[in-house]
Amino acid sequence: MEKIKQLSIFLTNQKGKLYNVLNILAENNINIRALSLTDTSEFGILRLIVDDPDKGQEILEKNNYTIKISSAIGVELNDVPGGLSSVLKVLNDNNINLDYLYAFTHENSDKAILFLSTHDLDLLINVLKDKSIKIVPSEEIYSL
Repeated sequence: MEKIKQLSIFLTNQKGKLYNVLNILAENNINIRALSLTDTSEFGILRLIVDDPDKGQEILEKNNYTIKISSAIGVELNDVPGGLSSVLKVLNDNNINLDYLYAFTHENSDKAILFLSTHDLDLLINVLKDKSIKIVPSEEIYSL
């Protein structure tokens, strides 16, 4: 499956809030694969890709966190100057506007994984496949 389940958690911007979420996941043996945190002076949105998103959601909801499950796409790209811009050029050329993206590198040191989200993930998938850009299956992401 190409779509990756992502946990989005609303956090107030206060000391210890991020630690508390991450500690709850650690105590319940949930491993974080990637994360993104955006914030303002008053609140933040923590986006997490974890090895077991359903369990992660359940555990955090039991601890009174409001969780939104959304989907993202993982794309493998060359970890070289211009690797990211080459993927973004394809999206630009196809009039695809992203809601957000974040990336990380993994054990394959010459590759990176880019997480992308847009309002039409199916269109994004089709364009990426048409341009032979490797979409990383969700199962592979969860097991990294």
